Amino acid sequence: MNQFNNAFTLFLSLLVEAVPFLLLGVLFSGLLLFFVDERKLIAVMPKNALLGALLGSLIGFLFPVCECGNVPVARRLLMQGAPAPVAIGFLLAAPTVNPIVLWSTWVAFRDQPEIVFLRFGLSLAIATIIGWVFSAQADLRSILQPGVACVIPTAKPVSRQGAEQPISPLLQSGTFLLGQSGRPLRMDASELQADLLEDTIASKPLPDRLNLLLENTIQELRELGGVLVLGSAIAAVLQVFVPRDWILSLGQGPVTSVLAMMTLAAVVSICSTVDSFFALSFAATFTSGSLLAFLVFGPMIDLKGIGLLLSIFKGRAIVYLFLLAAQLTFLSTLFINLHVS
Repeated sequence: MNQFNNAFTLFLSLLVEAVPFLLLGVLFSGLLLFFVDERKLIAVMPKNALLGALLGSLIGFLFPVCECGNVPVARRLLMQGAPAPVAIGFLLAAPTVNPIVLWSTWVAFRDQPEIVFLRFGLSLAIATIIGWVFSAQADLRSILQPGVACVIPTAKPVSRQGAEQPISPLLQSGTFLLGQSGRPLRMDASELQADLLEDTIASKPLPDRLNLLLENTIQELRELGGVLVLGSAIAAVLQVFVPRDWILSLGQGPVTSVLAMMTLAAVVSICSTVDSFFALSFAATFTSGSLLAFLVFGPMIDLKGIGLLLSIFKGRAIVYLFLLAAQLTFLSTLFINLHVS
């Protein structure tokens, strides 16, 4: 019975820690939809895939959100037509490449400043590489959830008269918005582009736009909050019922220590704003490379965030993200371990 109480306590702590950042991400996502002109946003995006991935990875420094808040923002970037490398670079780097996380890491590891700089550098490099790799997929629609794929603008402007309607109605956040008349406003792919071209949203009075922002925020919180609750519950159960000593017993060598800390990072699902203090407790017994593996891999891929990622990508795309992030993190931190030793 005590284990169940511990699991429930951990579950609540994960939610309390994550919900404010999820709310921040949803609010910023709504601001992108209602107050940012899609045409101007796309116009400033680099056409080069590598530069786009690098820019997307650095956007998190301007908009500090953790691994709970980055998902709705990345989804909105994709829905607005941002290049895939930009959105994926932001998705993976934003939880780490932001001033709040760097500051908390500095406070925890002020006696090991190299940890701070290596965490920033590795996170930026890995996110940029993965975003660049995904640019090889010419059309992301095949690996995106149908709700997101249908809303992505087409390459050519579409008029209302000549637009082709999606096969099925889109019932996702940001696609049906309640107007003043109380009737739903369909925001499918063609309608969204036509509305943006005619500036119908931007031309609305500010109170109306704020009302639409509130309704969109509530809709996305309902959708993403549900999967966050599920992911937090799974993470809490595993933390309690899988013996941590069994994981930590693997962390004796340069290879097994990295694998152990990557596994621990995925299981405990600690928010990136506070995970450095958790990692600090292992600083005396684990290698620098394994500590970096925990600090770099966890914010990108953890059990709590997988449910949120499913709101954007299909399962196989998440497997690709997981394998690429795991391989790059393992190789880079193993190199640090071998180099230091």
